[in-house]
Parts: sequence; C-alpha cells; structure tokens
Amino acid sequence: MSLTSLPLVEISGAPRDRGRQYGEQARERIERALTYYAEAFAHSSGLSWDQVVERAAHWIEPSRAFAPELVEEMEGIAEGAGVGFLDVLALNARGEIIYDTTFSSMEPDGCTSFALLGEMSGDGHVYAGQNWDWRDAVSDTLMVLRVVQPGRPTVIMHVEAGQVGRQGANSAGIALNANGLGGRFDDTVGVPQTLIRRRVLDSDNLNTALEALTKSRAHIASNALVTHRDGFAIDLETTPGAVGWMYPTDGLLVHGNHYQAFVPPQLAATYRPGSADSLFRVPRAEGGLRTVREASGTDEVRKRIRFAMSDHLGYPESLCTHPDLTQPAVKRWATLLSSCVDLTTGDYLIAAGTPCDHEYERVPWNLYDGPHGEVTP
Repeated sequence: MSLTSLPLVEISGAPRDRGRQYGEQARERIERALTYYAEAFAHSSGLSWDQVVERAAHWIEPSRAFAPELVEEMEGIAEGAGVGFLDVLALNARGEIIYDTTFSSMEPDGCTSFALLGEMSGDGHVYAGQNWDWRDAVSDTLMVLRVVQPGRPTVIMHVEAGQVGRQGANSAGIALNANGLGGRFDDTVGVPQTLIRRRVLDSDNLNTALEALTKSRAHIASNALVTHRDGFAIDLETTPGAVGWMYPTDGLLVHGNHYQAFVPPQLAATYRPGSADSLFRVPRAEGGLRTVREASGTDEVRKRIRFAMSDHLGYPESLCTHPDLTQPAVKRWATLLSSCVDLTTGDYLIAAGTPCDHEYERVPWNLYDGPHGEVTP
C-alpha cells in the first residue's frame, strides 16, 4: 500500500457541511469499516451489528454535551455516506464499546508513540509520530483527512474512515499521538476518545489542548502524547479517574501500551500489561531514536527515524508489527502506518504500511498552510 492509495480527503465549512463532504468522499471506505467491525464484534462477542449500534446509543448524550459540533459533523458524515448516524457513532466509539463490561472484549489498538525535540534531533527540528498498530483488515479503511474550520486551526489527521478524530497535528503547531492503555473502570458512560482527540487537535494553544485531556471524563483509559513545535512535549496517561504524566528525558519521549507514569489505583492490586510486547517495544524505540541525534541533516534524520520504527525484535509482535498468520484473519494485527510529523517545517510524513517496507512520503498539504494558502501564525 502506497500513500497514493490512501484517500486524501479535505473538508471545510460548518460542522454538518464538513460531515457531508467527508461522508460523500469516504463512502466506500466507511462501508468497508462497517463490514469489518460487524464481523469483528460477531467474532469477539457474538453481537450482531444491530446490537452493537444499539449499544452505541449510550454515547449520544455524553458526546453531545462534550462536543455538539462534532456530533453534527458525525450526523453529516452519516448523511453523506448514506448510512445511519448510530453506525457512524459506533465507528467513533468502537473502543468504548469494546470495553463494555457486559461482553468479552477485543484487544485495544496498540501503538508506539514518540516525541523528538531539537536537542535529540540531528537537524534541531521537533518531530512527533508513531507506529499505529491495529487490526490488519482495517488497512483498506484508512484515509488522510484535512479539516479547514472557521475560527480554529486547520487539522491534518490519519483516521479510520468515519472517525472524526484519532492521530494528527494542526496549524498551531500541536501534534497528538495516542495509544490504548487497557484496564476496566466503572460503568459510568464517558466521552469517546475520538471526540477528545479531535478537541485536542482543534485547540489553538497548548493549555486548551491539555485541558481537553485533563478536564474531560473519558469512558476508557488512553495515552496521549502531545508535542508542540516550540520544543515541548508531555505524555498524559488519561483514565476515567486519575491522570498521570511524563516529560521527555534529554529531548526524547516514547510511550507504548502499558502504564509508564503510574498505575491507576483501581487497577494497582491486579494490573498486568495488556500488551506484553509493549514492554520491549518502548526501549527498542528509545534506543533507535537516540541515534537520530547523530544525524547530519534532515534527510538523514528522517531515515534514522524510519529505521528505528522498523525494529523487528519479537517479530511478528514487534515495534514494526506484522500479521501473525497463525491467527484468524479477523484478529491479525499489523502496523497499519507509521507517521512522522516535522513540526518545525510542517511536513506531515506517512509510511502507508509497515515502515520496514514503506518509505515516508509527504502528504500534499503543509501543516502550516492556511485555508487559502497563507501561513498560519
């Protein structure tokens, strides 16, 4: 899969208009996503898609209370794609539905995220990125989305079709990379992660971005690595209860799928990492990314980042994850893509698939291009 095979979708205007544009342009990929998750939930829990959609209705009110404009955007997506609103909401709350305590869970999506600040990069630039690990069968639902919205920063994200938020960066110089953490909490219905992540990326300053994470009541635990182009990064382990945080060491911060800053008190007595491979993915990424400091020039920096994120210790469940052919097709994991955003230059780079097999390619939009081509201050 090359980057040119990923749809590049640009939307603009008011929320419902943006949504309709999204749904119309991504209709086929949204249909593929619905087909896959119907199969995946049936395999995991025996639920029909109608039952999944019925459960998704629990997240209507928390979503509307938190981000009414994003609910409007989802309504527009449904209209544009010719599907039901609850179908789209289920795609956005699939992680929350997975953790519904009334049925067996599917594993949360993986990822290894990083922030490289100027003192650690050989060219003095600030970088943020990750390997996004999730079900291999989802790969043909991926897309790159650019959102131009009145009064807010322009956002570039890579998402599963139908989702309003996941990982990305914005024209205010803020990047978000997110990882699943695991662990079950109480049954109080909270805000879906896709909406929280989009709210981070809609922020025009660092404080607002962090408030989206620290003041919202998420439904599930999730890790958020926030990087700013001025050379700052912080990692927040967010849960429905407490929040933990970490800062870079010598300009480098890496996070996987286990708690690294703290273990929530609700889990402390019995906590076990849900992804054992996370325990070696993190130090392997740290070791590889430390060599970036020795690079001479931006081209070599990016080559070294790609090489670091292509590590195969523990193959196939490695930093660069490959499908385990001993598993049923519906359960096979892979690194769906590897991203590397240069927050100094605004280059948004994606290796569309496992980074060992795919070069980083620049998306056609610079992060700092405004709605009409002007550079956003």
